[in-house]
Amino acid sequence: MMDLADKKRLRLGILFYFSPKWMGGIVYIKNLIRILNFLDDDDKPEVVVFYRAGLRKYAEQVDYPYMNLIEWDFPPVYQGYIKSWILRKNVFVESILKNYNLDGLYPLQDYPLRAVTDTKIVSWYADLQHKYYPEFFTKRKIIERNVRIKFMLRNSQHLVVSSQAVADDFKRFFRLRDKMKIHVFHFASVIEDFEGLDIGEVRKKYNVPEDYFMISNQFHKHKNHRVLLQSMALLKQDGKEIHMAMTGRLPDASHSSYMKELHSIIADNNLKPHISLLGVIPRNEQLLLMKHSRAVIQPSLFEGWSTVIEDAISLQVPVIASSLPVNIEQLGPDGCFFAPEDYKALAGILATFPESEPGKMLYQEYNERISSAARTFMDIFKS
Repeated sequence: MMDLADKKRLRLGILFYFSPKWMGGIVYIKNLIRILNFLDDDDKPEVVVFYRAGLRKYAEQVDYPYMNLIEWDFPPVYQGYIKSWILRKNVFVESILKNYNLDGLYPLQDYPLRAVTDTKIVSWYADLQHKYYPEFFTKRKIIERNVRIKFMLRNSQHLVVSSQAVADDFKRFFRLRDKMKIHVFHFASVIEDFEGLDIGEVRKKYNVPEDYFMISNQFHKHKNHRVLLQSMALLKQDGKEIHMAMTGRLPDASHSSYMKELHSIIADNNLKPHISLLGVIPRNEQLLLMKHSRAVIQPSLFEGWSTVIEDAISLQVPVIASSLPVNIEQLGPDGCFFAPEDYKALAGILATFPESEPGKMLYQEYNERISSAARTFMDIFKS
């Protein structure tokens, strides 16, 4: 831990106050700090992480030489907005700005009022999925998302998004002020240490054969496991069998009509012997399995920027993805694509997909890619 009196480095505050249930946000923040390790030492900022109590264990997992962790009592969203309007100050960050001499603060999603400060405050929003698939959200959640976004766009001058696709969505669905600057920052995955892990032992532990494909998505409807299961069922009908390793807990059929449908596809087509349901496993084991898979499948109906695809790119693993604009933006000519609902096309791809070639460079070299992402992120606060 470094001395907070050190003024030689740019001082960057990181707000770590997502819900503990949102692993995408947790991975985003952890990875964001980790990429800074790839900068030259003189360019590394001092990072002060203001974390919600329930996220302490995740904050402590990050290894970065110039970092301080400070537990912070962030107000509940509704209460914070009301209190901010009554007191005429943004209570989400007012005390942070007052008590810590920061050059930048990121990522602020709750912006009920503009903050009068010399600190460069930068907002971030993952995606506008609710505009495309409102049926995946409650009416209350849609209202909440729209209100938070509108206040953020009204009171913030800088917004970071993870893809040009999301930037285009903001321009399409919201009226942006002339002074609003949208920065596109492509998230890049830092890979966990595999030292001490043996792929044979990990496969044996989780009952995964030597030849398999892999999907690492939570079982939300927009993640579209259905098209994958339908393609496996079609292949089996044609006498072709593949094996799929799936991370994430598979909820039971009573969880939702969608889960009932997934369980029915598995049962009706006797797919269980061809699926390794791994549950939630340590990330280093997950990535090692991903590294040795034939390909990673990303069949989503919607993404803002896929962490799974980034993991695969960092591991030099082929990706078979739905043909969303954001997936095409992320993979470019190096991806293999299918229409999101076209299980027949996916089945054709899986049936003929070539065997893995360990050591083959499919994407930009790892260190170069992560270093470039770190420099792009820091440029947001230096400009």
